[in-house]
Amino acid sequence: MRFGIVVFPGSNCDHDAYHAAKHVLGQEAELLWHKDRDLKGSDCIILPGGFAHGDYLRTGAIARFSPIMQSVKEFAAAGGPVLGICNGFQVLLEAGFLPGAMLRNRSVRFQCEHVFVRVEQTDTPFTLACTRGQVLKIPIAHGEGNYFAAPGVIEQLERERRVIFRYVNASAEAVESANPNGSIAAIGGICNEERNVVALMPHPERACELALGSSDGLVIFESVIQAIRSGRCAATLRHAQGRPEPSRGASPPAAALVQ
Repeated sequence: MRFGIVVFPGSNCDHDAYHAAKHVLGQEAELLWHKDRDLKGSDCIILPGGFAHGDYLRTGAIARFSPIMQSVKEFAAAGGPVLGICNGFQVLLEAGFLPGAMLRNRSVRFQCEHVFVRVEQTDTPFTLACTRGQVLKIPIAHGEGNYFAAPGVIEQLERERRVIFRYVNASAEAVESANPNGSIAAIGGICNEERNVVALMPHPERACELALGSSDGLVIFESVIQAIRSGRCAATLRHAQGRPEPSRGASPPAAALVQ
């Protein structure tokens, strides 16, 4: 299968994702420049970590206007799997793919460390190879990873089982001391209503080899490979043939929540 990795000015984890997809997992991978519109036959799109456009204005606020994002929107509307990692999560919030916004870490510091996240749901293209309740050791590297949304939105996310990853300790307990950034409800990752767009703040691409301290992130990439090969993401074929399904609508931009 082919991974397409979007590159914004300031992306710094694009080659990490490329390495994980191509050299660790042995799949095809393509770097996609943000000004282009061609997804080059990608079966899965990754919005990587970094500092898109220098994080000016707000994280992801400028990247949402990049020409490629319209193609990503159409790809997602057709059922194609999209993964936002760290800055990619922030971009998906700003672009309205997902609800909520990112605030500064409660420590008001950039934090780079290994954390534990618990897999809450396995019915997404990026978690189907996981077991529910599985704990993954994955690093974070962000200054604005404090997920926030209005109480009603959080209730909806919980009710619809759209919280996909939650910060926990090594014993799988969602205790306050295990929450590295103050994220509401210890949320580390969520998905859209259709469950094909998933975003998380930790970096699974930096946890694909034991030499890096953990290989737990591999299961996220292995999941989407399995999803594509099993036909669970067959909608991507419709997109590739120029017949995307109509979008069900997008969530309000994150800016509306923080004004």
